[in-house]
Amino acid sequence: MAYRQLGRTGFMISEMVMGGNTITPDNFEHVLLALDHGLNYLDTAPAYGNTKSELGYARVLSARKRDSFFLNTKISLWDINRSKLYKDIFTSLSEPEQKKLMSKAMDGLERRKALDPDYFGNYFASQKQELVDAALADVMAARYSRQIDRGKNFRQLIFDSFEGSLKRLGTDHTDLLMCPHGASTPFELTAYPEIFEAFEKLKQQGKVRYLGVSAHNDPAAILDAAGKAKVYSAAMVAYSIVNHPYTGQAVARAHKAGLGVIAMKVARPVHHGRSNGAPNDPRRVKMVDGAVPGPLAIPQKAYVWALRNPKLSAVISELVNAGLVRDNLPLAQPKPSHA
Repeated sequence: MAYRQLGRTGFMISEMVMGGNTITPDNFEHVLLALDHGLNYLDTAPAYGNTKSELGYARVLSARKRDSFFLNTKISLWDINRSKLYKDIFTSLSEPEQKKLMSKAMDGLERRKALDPDYFGNYFASQKQELVDAALADVMAARYSRQIDRGKNFRQLIFDSFEGSLKRLGTDHTDLLMCPHGASTPFELTAYPEIFEAFEKLKQQGKVRYLGVSAHNDPAAILDAAGKAKVYSAAMVAYSIVNHPYTGQAVARAHKAGLGVIAMKVARPVHHGRSNGAPNDPRRVKMVDGAVPGPLAIPQKAYVWALRNPKLSAVISELVNAGLVRDNLPLAQPKPSHA
């Protein structure tokens, strides 16, 4: 296994890391196989399998030494809760005010090209609505944030969620905590000191070491905001050969700022896989075939392409079974020297 540094954490993580969306208490043994082959970063969240992922990883933690891998969980409700609070206020406003706010929100998304098809990605059914709701919450914040109990909804929510995660995982700490989980706008990373306050308290208590963020939407803007905030140590963002023209420079800036960047949804834009059975986009398949010629499967080519970028710390794969562990982990083996 080849390893790269996860930004300012200093921790060396495997070039391919384990996603947790399909892990359950009855589907975890292939994780042990991956660990035996050198993978050393596990990723989970309360939202994955409605907490089943964390419960599944608890089986892994009971079978392996806790300090032999890097563990990440997330605050899944933070972004959704914020958007819902503002949406509830939005529905109480007059129609002219609603139109004004929505127009401003959509103008911001258009200006950042956040809905351009190759940048947006369209990874799941609710993605666009999450993006629009988050943008609407941003434009409403200046006038309406006083109507929200920030301590309860933006700080205490983190404590409550994280304590639940620790209990399900059966551990007293994680190495990384991502909040927001699924950020859609850079505003979310810079306008909520409650995130940093909660993280600092948890860090002082020895329950977490580093703060991170994850994002499917507008990953370039998220990376820039995380880098400028200087509090985040890692970011897991959608990055692929398809959205590279939008995100490539932001990945380089994030790396320079000391942010560890983990690429997710690396293969999804070129290979639908288990998503919905839809045919792959021939244009996108041609992109990855041209970049990585040869007999590898399309998703494997997508991983190989991403791993060529030295500014990334790792790529993430769900590795849903032992077969995929055996097929994909060799892509992250050390490369032969040509010196």
